[in-house]
Parts: sequence; structure tokens; C-alpha cells
Amino acid sequence: MEEIFQDIIIKKSDDYIINMGPQHPSTHGVLRFELCLLGETVKYIIPHCGYIHRGIEKMCEKNTYQQIIHLTDRFDYLSAHMNNEAVCLAVENALEVEVPERVKYIRTILAELNRIASHQLWWCAFGMDLGALTTFFYGLRDREPILDIFEESFGSRLLHSFNCPGGLMHDVHPNFQKKIKDFIKYFRKILPEYDQLLTGNIIFQQRSIGMGILSKEDAISYGVTGPSGRGSGFKCDVRKHHPYSAYSKVDFKEILYTEGDTFARYKARIDEMWESLNILEQLVDNMPAGDYTVKMKPIIKLPAGDYFQRVETARGELGCYIVSDGNKNPLRVKFRTPNFSNLFIINKLASGNKIADLVAISGSLDLVIPDIDR
Repeated sequence: MEEIFQDIIIKKSDDYIINMGPQHPSTHGVLRFELCLLGETVKYIIPHCGYIHRGIEKMCEKNTYQQIIHLTDRFDYLSAHMNNEAVCLAVENALEVEVPERVKYIRTILAELNRIASHQLWWCAFGMDLGALTTFFYGLRDREPILDIFEESFGSRLLHSFNCPGGLMHDVHPNFQKKIKDFIKYFRKILPEYDQLLTGNIIFQQRSIGMGILSKEDAISYGVTGPSGRGSGFKCDVRKHHPYSAYSKVDFKEILYTEGDTFARYKARIDEMWESLNILEQLVDNMPAGDYTVKMKPIIKLPAGDYFQRVETARGELGCYIVSDGNKNPLRVKFRTPNFSNLFIINKLASGNKIADLVAISGSLDLVIPDIDR
């Protein structure tokens, strides 16, 4: 345990302290870093969050299980579908409800589309943070076809609430499969441009290779999951190790790098977009016919007990823990969100590096701040 807390911060009276943030949208959310500097070198960082805390977990205790779905959109808004799915799976498993195969396929397809869209936005903003403004236009351009698919099928481009306990709110649009196949064909041709524009750029490589090294041991100790953990060789992909929905029916690789630096975390997300395309190709033409939901009671009451469900969001493992006392509202709800754990490795990664390196290191963690605050 001593090794885990070896970077405990000890403030001194003569430390030179400045604030980075809070501001938005430059840091993609309201987060403040309290930086202690020695010249331009970071001695230590204290993250200050909570600026947009909304008490979502407490609100869940006052809402029904159907209503909770809408609250989960709001923490990691770039993984809204996966957040919704975690609650639905927890409720369905508690009630021992088996959803139709069509629902499992559609949920998995939407999750991978959501993952690609999230990684696209991360890529375009990450490049812009480091001075490559062109990436911002490329990434947003390529994200639009996915958002159009979402909008056509369930009316919302960002916050979905398309999942519900027992299945989906309604069936997908008749153009759903065609538009996904069109997107796969388009993005397979476009994705190599990301490497040409940013990955192979010598300036970008100099600012990312060897920066902010996270060891596998530290990733495990701090609970850093998702591409940030897998960039350090930590095998933590929930889709692989605890399959849900239709993930047991597809063949895909768990992307792993061992370098643990900013560039490895970057490459992990680029490669994950390729794997998501592979998953989509395996599912889109094999969607079974059938119902889009199981008939559920208007008021859902879970049997008294504790229930837990994990899913793999675009940033790592999301756990939904529900304590039920048998009423229509949960007694307690706790979300284990990936961004909270991923943030608190920042002091270990950035200490000893320059302020400019901190921008690259924090960007490589792909933080979504409302997911930290909840």
C-alpha cells in the first residue's frame, strides 16, 4: 500500500502555486488544477472537481428505475448509450428478464457507434489542444454521419435515453442498417487520414512519446481503465472479460500497448476505432428480426438485495450498483465511473514535466468532467 501513496503531496510555504482553470470549453469541462511550479516544471498537481456536481446518485433514490435512465445520460455525455445500458442490464438481471436477441444486437451496434463518435471527438480536441487545429474540423466532420444515424432512429444526437428496462423505447429506423454500412465504408477510407495528419506528425510525436508514463502496476493500483489503462498493458476490457449484450457473438481484439506513455494511450484509441468498425461489420447484416422490447410492468420493483452491472464505456469501466428494498425506488444507487479514477493519476503522470506537457498528458486521458462530478 505504501507504493500506491508514494506521491502524496506535501505543501510547503514557499511553493509557487498557480491555477489552471476552471474554464470551459478549453479544458472540455469545469475542472481546476492547482499547480505547484518550479519554473515551467510541474512539482505537483492537486485536481479540484465538483464544480458541476448535481447529486445524480441521490436523485436516483427519488426516481423510478425507468426515470433513472435519463439521469445517466448526463454524466459521461459522450458515452450516453453505454451509461443507459448499464442501468437497464442491472435491472433486467435483477428481474431475470431475458431481452430479445434483436435488442442485444441493436444495443451493441449503438454502443460501438457511440464509442467511435466519442473517440472522434477526443481525437479532434486532443489535436487542437496541441496546436493542430485542422484535426478539429476533420473529427467533427466524420462524427456527423453517426449523429445523423442517432437522430434518425431516436431523435437525439447526444443524450439518447433510447434504452429502457426490457429493451428499447421503439424499433430503429428502416434506414438503420443501410446508413451504418455506408458509414463503415466511408470511415474505413477516412481513418488513415488521422495517421497522416497527426499520428505521424514529428512534432506531435515529440510531445507525446515518453511523456506521462503510467506503469501497468500503477494503472491497476489506481483503477485506471479503458484505453488509458490498456495503453499500459492492463487487460481491463469489460466487453472481453465479462461479455454482455451481443459481445460474446463477435470476434475482436483487446487493444493493448505496453509503453504506457501519452502516445500509447493515443494509439489505443485509434486502434479501438478500427476494432469498433470490425464489430459493426459482424453485426449489422445479422440483426435478427423480432420484438424490440419485453413487456414490463408500468411500475418496476426489484427484489430486495444488491445488484451490480459493469459495461465498457468509451473511457473505461462503468459500474452500476443498486441496493433495493423492494420498493419502486432504489434504496441506494452508486456509479463507479471511469473518469474519476482516471483523473487522480494525473499528479503521478505530470510531476517533473513541463506545463505544456501537462496539456498533452491530461488530453491523453480523455477526461469528461461531469462523469467525475456526477
